[in-house]
Amino acid sequence: MQISESKKEKISEQILSFLYSSYPKPVFTSHIAMEIARDEEFVKNLLHSIKGKNLISEVKKNSAGAKYLRRTRWKLNDNVYKKYASISKGIDNN
Repeated sequence: MQISESKKEKISEQILSFLYSSYPKPVFTSHIAMEIARDEEFVKNLLHSIKGKNLISEVKKNSAGAKYLRRTRWKLNDNVYKKYASISKGIDNN
């Protein structure tokens, strides 16, 4: 089954919204997939697409600095968070 580009964009927006709400804590792909009720592989493909737009960063090491072998965490880029926060504050003030 094919998913239209517009629906993929909407799902990507859900992912970005979730990452915004969990900022600055990086979140595992599996947790993102569970939160937005989507398949992990599908979410992983969307995350890589979003990463290509420089909106998110991939975290491949744990807090101790050891590399993950099979897992990846994701977080919103700092500049994207600041921009989104300023836009959100502008909306709240109106």
